Amino acid sequence: MDTKKRAAAVVAKLETIYPEAVCSLDYGEAWQLLFSARLAAQCTDKRVNEVAKDLYAKYPTLEAMADADLAELESIVRPTGLFRTKAHDLKYGAAMLISEYGGVVPDTMDELLKLPGVGRKIANLMLGDVYGKPAVVADTHCIRLSNRMGFCDSKDPKKVEMQLRGIIEPEKQNDFCHRLVLFGRDTCTARSPKCDTCPLKADGLCPQILS
Repeated sequence: MDTKKRAAAVVAKLETIYPEAVCSLDYGEAWQLLFSARLAAQCTDKRVNEVAKDLYAKYPTLEAMADADLAELESIVRPTGLFRTKAHDLKYGAAMLISEYGGVVPDTMDELLKLPGVGRKIANLMLGDVYGKPAVVADTHCIRLSNRMGFCDSKDPKKVEMQLRGIIEPEKQNDFCHRLVLFGRDTCTARSPKCDTCPLKADGLCPQILS
């Protein structure tokens, strides 16, 4: 079985294990997903969701976020780490969305990358989850599992993104990445992958490439 066919089989298998592929970040508006994704850098989604409840209650609109007192904003996002940089990106990102995009999160990679603190990972999340476009979110789980499964041979996020784009069908890419997160937490964990009970291994779909 060549790599592209094996990738399609892995996608199909994960679809049966996780019928619903959803982002683990809680949000109501597109800009909230954008900012929560920024807060998730070097922080767990669970903690971000906890912080987000207070954050969006205090700043329920982009205008409120843009007008926020920076010190108060830093205090709220502090539990997510890197709080000064993150608070800056949220405040000035909100202002930029209002002034340059009419309060609407842009729907292209080039425009998203202009926003403070937004890299390709966050941009792809927005393109896939909000706009339904083909998108590969090369986060920690995606990079680790894709290398273990032999789909990629790099730890560089952009290289992994491009390699997966070449073997995963466009309409499957976004959900595939969400399912990798779930599978990486349940079975293919970082320190002790459960290879003996892995459904992909049992079906001969994973070469058990451990790194």
